[in-house]
Amino acid sequence: MSQKPYQINVVKPYLPPHAEYAAEVASIWDNRWVTNQGPKAQALEAKLGELFGLDHVLFHTNGTVVLQIALRVLGVTGEVITTPYSYVATTSSLLWENCRPVFVDIEGSTCGIDPSLIEAAITPQTQAIMATHVYGIPNDVHAIEAIAKKHNLKVIYDAAHAFGVKHEGKSLLEWGDLSTLSFHATKVFHTCEGGALICHDAETARQIALTRSFGHVGDENHYCLGINGKNSEFHAAMGLCNLRHLPEIIAGRKRVYDQYEQTIGQHPLVQRPVLLPETEYNYAYYPIFLPDEATVKRVQGGLNALGIGTRRYFYPSLNELPYLPADVAVQCPVSERLSRTVLSFPLYPDLTETEVSAIITETLTLLG
Repeated sequence: MSQKPYQINVVKPYLPPHAEYAAEVASIWDNRWVTNQGPKAQALEAKLGELFGLDHVLFHTNGTVVLQIALRVLGVTGEVITTPYSYVATTSSLLWENCRPVFVDIEGSTCGIDPSLIEAAITPQTQAIMATHVYGIPNDVHAIEAIAKKHNLKVIYDAAHAFGVKHEGKSLLEWGDLSTLSFHATKVFHTCEGGALICHDAETARQIALTRSFGHVGDENHYCLGINGKNSEFHAAMGLCNLRHLPEIIAGRKRVYDQYEQTIGQHPLVQRPVLLPETEYNYAYYPIFLPDEATVKRVQGGLNALGIGTRRYFYPSLNELPYLPADVAVQCPVSERLSRTVLSFPLYPDLTETEVSAIITETLTLLG
């Protein structure tokens, strides 16, 4: 079997210098505190709070359990209006918590949920809106907030793509009743595996902390139904290291993003999501939309044959998942079209200018 010309992964985790991580974890051997909200987990929460300008950031095991805990803590058990264009965890968390997802279509320009369609989907059983800041691009948070207040609905933002994003001069995480983050290894900021829940008052933070710790404090004081959503000191140590390098991580991603935007992004067959001018972006993804699925498969197949990884973030449209209950089936033509025609390119700081140039050259050749 012949060697492919390139070996470029679509994602690649950022890792801090080995010696830096080793120094960070050395104290774990000294105090033998490896989990159960140890000093490093507490320190990471505090530093994240400082970064976001928020008081209540709670570190968890991953970006899916935080969605489930968000629903539990808010008491959401009925219908939830949600987006069909996101990673599958957005929908699976609803199903796992026995909520009924009610899909409404998205805006083609930002890939976020279309607020103009939300009110028509509200019924007496609707309890919440769960929207995703897709690719780190903010939803229309003001329109969603107005609808939620009018109909007394909770708002949960899946902000897995939006670490560090600012909107209108403040953290995007300030909107909604709760926001969730993913710290998976492929994200802008990671703790290998991890996530966080962001809320805006001390009592909700207390309920979240209880729920992620089996619902009890100590050995005997049991307060509520809970789950094990805690994360380890080793994961927190990775987060503490990576936070120190966040400016260079984002700068490296922006460098690659800008190279793509000046070339692939200008091709006549390519459409791109629209970044809002009042948003400070994190360069989480570089997706393009092509004229049809056949073109996507041709370009992706050609790049894969050369050893260049790409991914269809996000396919399929979640309203078309095969295991959805029959009564939630609904058409979302914009989401369905975009999910069939999307292709996301490698984007991480370790990509060299030579590698990015090769990706661009090969892509433009395949596009013709």
